[in-house]
Amino acid sequence: MPQRSTQSYDLIVVGTGFASTAFLGEYLRRSDRSARVLVLERGERLTHTEQMVERGRLAIESERSITLGPGSKPWSFRLGFGGTSNAWWGNVPRMTPADFQLKTRFGVGDDWPLTYAELEPYYCQAEELMQVSGPAQHSICPRSRPCPQPPHAFSDPDRLLQRAYPEQFFALPSARPRVATAGGRPACCGNGVCHACPIDSKFTIQNELGSLYADPRVTLVLGARVDQVETSNRIATGVRYQVEGRDAAARGELIALGANGIFNPHILLRSGFTDAQLGRGLAEQLGVYAVAYLDSVDNFGGSSSRCGHGYMLHQDAGRERRAAALVLTHNTMDVSGLRTRRGRWRQLLGLTIAFEDLRHEENRVTVDPADPIRPVVYHARRSAYVESALAALPADLERMLAPLPVEGFSILKIKETEAHMIGSTVMGTDPAWSVLDPDLRHHAVRNLVVLGSGAFPTAAPANPTLTLVALALRSADRILPPAPGAAA
Repeated sequence: MPQRSTQSYDLIVVGTGFASTAFLGEYLRRSDRSARVLVLERGERLTHTEQMVERGRLAIESERSITLGPGSKPWSFRLGFGGTSNAWWGNVPRMTPADFQLKTRFGVGDDWPLTYAELEPYYCQAEELMQVSGPAQHSICPRSRPCPQPPHAFSDPDRLLQRAYPEQFFALPSARPRVATAGGRPACCGNGVCHACPIDSKFTIQNELGSLYADPRVTLVLGARVDQVETSNRIATGVRYQVEGRDAAARGELIALGANGIFNPHILLRSGFTDAQLGRGLAEQLGVYAVAYLDSVDNFGGSSSRCGHGYMLHQDAGRERRAAALVLTHNTMDVSGLRTRRGRWRQLLGLTIAFEDLRHEENRVTVDPADPIRPVVYHARRSAYVESALAALPADLERMLAPLPVEGFSILKIKETEAHMIGSTVMGTDPAWSVLDPDLRHHAVRNLVVLGSGAFPTAAPANPTLTLVALALRSADRILPPAPGAAA
């Protein structure tokens, strides 16, 4: 096939998901009108209506884009413009200060190469971008300013939990708005099918930040599968990709990979990068569904699908032996269903218990030598750390639920996946044990930025989206020049 002529850009961005778009927005804000940006997106760009109609096909196509190694677990993500913003649930709690210092505080896992305090201003910025609904104050995750949207209304079981645990149970920060946003997103309708929001209320790249891709400085190429980052003398010079069945290439001064925690390491491995930790340590949280049966307390009166989250199982005591967990309460019956006793249909409370986990080198992303365009994903084991916490869950839940009018509870199942891909391009200060520095730049190739949760040294109990966006904003702030006219 003939090759297209190579064009040059100031910035090449791979992917249009959460982190890529946050980084792009900052780059455009800080650049003059002469900047030239190329964005390469593997999938297609669909309207919200088309996403709703095609969601089954999109899920299958994403699933078929990777190969699962023997004994591996499934992974959930979306290819296409906006990435997994088109299929996420919209829960955006912050990590806690202790989550950044597991090794120092508890002697397990690894410390992050930055602290909660260093990331906190960027957490606020990320919440503004998404118009997050949540509490004004949070004693476990201290805030320098309130969430931009008011919190969702609690259900009656949420109110009982907050009364029992006033310093441990809070309104859940959510990218499902409580009131209509200035950008035109309506208030959450609370119908509980948030992975495919029927009214386009939940934050997506398309509905809140899609205008960035209409900027005249940006060239967006859809259907572009990036195969390699080209380098010369420890400098990234461009990318090679395929579009419409043809090979193509582009040169760039700065390269930002934001595909996801599976495809980022796959691209780098195909490019000849040999970092010892590249592709290794793939992790995610372990999610467990449970249900509590209530006595004379009705559920489903809150204003969104998930209204509360608690730290009753996220305590420092014992964390050196077993994983901490975040508890999310369900204001929907998607997991718990209804009770079958007349007059008591709504007297139950669904729960998600999300345990942290640690990176393990056996869990990894590699290149399939027989089919190099497909990453092979291995994830055959969880850590003993999380297994210890899982074994203690029945006793922990009984203790946690004791202050409530509960007749009993059931642990329903372990979730196949939390849809989070963590740790495969890990950041740190030592190139021998990490791929990226704390600013998400490759240790050796300094004009290569690798975005997303692959950089995380641990899989904390909190959903990773807010943190990966905050890290992208921090990276942009630290490596890009200030906006024209900004104070030095």
